[in-house]
Amino acid sequence: MTALADPRPGGRPGDVERATALGEELSARGVHGVVLAYVDTAGITRVKTIPTARLASAAAWGVGMSPVFDTFLANDAIVSTDVLGSPDGDLRLYPDLDRLVVLSGQPGWAWAPVDRITQEGERHPACGRTFLRHVVADAARDHGIAFKAAIEVEWMLGLDSAPEGEFVPATTGPAYGAVRQVELGDYLAELLAACAAQGVDVDQLHPEYAAGQFEISVGALDPVAAADRSVLVRQTIRAVSRRHGLRAVFSPAVTGAGVGNGGHVHLSAWRDGVDLHAGGRYRYGMTAEAESFAAGILAHLPALTAVTAPSPASYLRLKPSQWAGVFTVWGHETREAALRVITGTAGLSERAANLEVKPVDLAANPYLALGCLIAAGLDGLESSLPLPDEITGDPARFTAEEAVARGAYRLPASLEEAVGKFSKDERLRAALGPVLADAVTAVRLGEIAAVAGLDDELVAAAYRWKY
Repeated sequence: MTALADPRPGGRPGDVERATALGEELSARGVHGVVLAYVDTAGITRVKTIPTARLASAAAWGVGMSPVFDTFLANDAIVSTDVLGSPDGDLRLYPDLDRLVVLSGQPGWAWAPVDRITQEGERHPACGRTFLRHVVADAARDHGIAFKAAIEVEWMLGLDSAPEGEFVPATTGPAYGAVRQVELGDYLAELLAACAAQGVDVDQLHPEYAAGQFEISVGALDPVAAADRSVLVRQTIRAVSRRHGLRAVFSPAVTGAGVGNGGHVHLSAWRDGVDLHAGGRYRYGMTAEAESFAAGILAHLPALTAVTAPSPASYLRLKPSQWAGVFTVWGHETREAALRVITGTAGLSERAANLEVKPVDLAANPYLALGCLIAAGLDGLESSLPLPDEITGDPARFTAEEAVARGAYRLPASLEEAVGKFSKDERLRAALGPVLADAVTAVRLGEIAAVAGLDDELVAAAYRWKY
């Protein structure tokens, strides 16, 4: 479960008492500190930590942190908007006690995601987690719809002993090859054990395509919990990797060429416990609402890339014919489509059918990505937007004329182009609100300026270890 109510000074009903009991329990288990984590506009996980004995105080009054981090870049430079980016002011970080876990990969530590409110007790308009929570709540109120989501995590493993800043793959086996699993079997086993101890149900863990690359797929949860889980899984991977002399790389492009790391989003809409993507009268069992929801995501994808692929390095990954989904098309189990309709194995469709959104990477703030995807889908649902014809195979094979006729448009090929699309998308900007929408624009423009004049290899190097 995820706490649904906004934090408030003095704590939500029962939080202080619960935090007091949790603090005592954690101390008895040898846990000395709690990591309070959130993700900023640039996709960087920022943290403060507290002694376990201070958990009740944090539940009541929060922990201070400057709002300036909402306009930090990945390199820790600061940009500004009319509202954000100054050294003034303070926010309070409130841990979600429902999501607190003991970190198996970091003995002595627990972890909890936070919501941020102002000192006056109001919602902080740039808090991504609060934004997503309200998008989900509004969908339930206005449409009677709930969502399930999961975020795939791809990463490349390098040797921690490599020269500073360089990436040296930790395994030499082929893609999806048994060699990789054998070479890093002890590491992978500890990672699975850590996830299990933290309550993370893992569907798959396997070698991926690029050098030293792996992927972990986890079970679906409500969107806020799914975003929390994505942050937690990466925290766990980092910790377990370091314990084995390895270093995890989540950047969308580890080098200037080749396949990068994705963070594909799986998303499904439900009403009264029924999956709207299964059992319907439309294509592949979708209901009319599911088709319109998918159409809404497709329609907004060019602007969405400023949120789902927010780094200059993202566009080194978003290339045709690399399963990154760089054309505005959908297809049933089509891995080159930006939107893949998954029906699941016969007998499982009623609980497994979902949409996979492929042009997403782990530089994205998962709360902003999920919130904007849901807002885009609901825009399609509210207007009964028709889903265009399905595309099979690789859209890169089309001539320019064929692509236009089929609606297979290329997604933005640069962050600058994506920001231009985002600035004109009133629905997404309205969903985010003016403060958060302007922060997204300012941070993206700042990232563009930070790498101006750099070639692909230098861009990849600039972001290699940031996420």
